[in-house]
Amino acid sequence: MGPPSSKKRKLSEEKVTKYYAVRGGRKSGVYMTWDECKVQTSGFKGACAYKSFLTEKEAQDFVAGKSKSAPGQEKFYGVAVGHKPGVYTDWTEAQMQILGAEKPKYKKFDNRKEAEAFVKSGGIIPLRKAAVAAAKHEDDSHERITKKQKSSAVLKVYTDGSALGNGKAGAIAGVGVFFGVGDERNVSESLEGETQTNNRAELTGVLRALEIAPKDRDMEIVTDSSYAINCVTLWYRSWASRGWRKSSGEQAENQDLIKAIRKLIDTRDALGKDTHFTWIKGHNDDPGNTAADRLAVAGAQNAQAARL
Repeated sequence: MGPPSSKKRKLSEEKVTKYYAVRGGRKSGVYMTWDECKVQTSGFKGACAYKSFLTEKEAQDFVAGKSKSAPGQEKFYGVAVGHKPGVYTDWTEAQMQILGAEKPKYKKFDNRKEAEAFVKSGGIIPLRKAAVAAAKHEDDSHERITKKQKSSAVLKVYTDGSALGNGKAGAIAGVGVFFGVGDERNVSESLEGETQTNNRAELTGVLRALEIAPKDRDMEIVTDSSYAINCVTLWYRSWASRGWRKSSGEQAENQDLIKAIRKLIDTRDALGKDTHFTWIKGHNDDPGNTAADRLAVAGAQNAQAARL
């Protein structure tokens, strides 16, 4: 259970490096540690947005939904179909109305009038503008992805593993890492090594994401493998203290991958960058998880075809 968000924490500016702001989630508020923030956001299926800040004022503004757009650069986000249709001037606020909504319709505009017309029409673009909008759709999508990746916001990456014939002789596995649509960093490859299991593929996906992602960005890794998350955030501590053995005395499986992952996470920690893990239910129509799954399956299938 997370701590009450309203409780004042009297910590000096020297000791506080980050403030974790949560808008939506289980309980909105500003938290002093990532673990507290995660309690409010991890696995939450409704509208939820969170971000880390260096000052409490910025974090409180984020929770309050205050826009920081510069004069003349304000954008208007029309949400025609979502949790609460309307016009928003803050993308994160608009995003909260879209995430988890069934077949949402939304669009960015340079002025409020056009955004309001879009919302009132139920998401229908006027005929005279349809051709122009269609022509710009691909470029706009790429621009949104590029700006998101270049911003100081948390870098969100989806990982997955797939093993054809998992647990059987002759099994073959693949790894998938999804950074975004058309992102050249996306990974679809076969699992290396003799041991071809789903768990090794899942851990390798996490490892590849950490290897590829910039070390100077806060990062969130989204995976449907609770095993992978537990290995690198919880279980590794007790295993390491026992010489990488389980409580039963048996050697911990996949310790080579777990050690490699922890080394990269520790490097990021030393640079003051957070590495967050979020569990998501697999095969539940989440676009990012679905994309990572397809990349992993393709990696396994390509490896299988190469054997023939």
